Amino acid sequence: MMTAREPVSKFIKVRCPKCKNEQVVFGKAARVVNCLVCGRAIAEPTGGKIKVKARILEVLE
Repeated sequence: MMTAREPVSKFIKVRCPKCKNEQVVFGKAARVVNCLVCGRAIAEPTGGKIKVKARILEVLE
């Protein structure tokens, strides 16, 4: 009997500390993620999970 495996990576809803824009980012992004409104870096890659530089509002599954 086969069981479905859950994905390890998740999407994260964050709020930019500068302009308060809410944005969804990938939890294992390979590039710097900038705010779509003001351009501030809100997440940086670390080789695995991202380092979030904004307020995390929700983890989406």
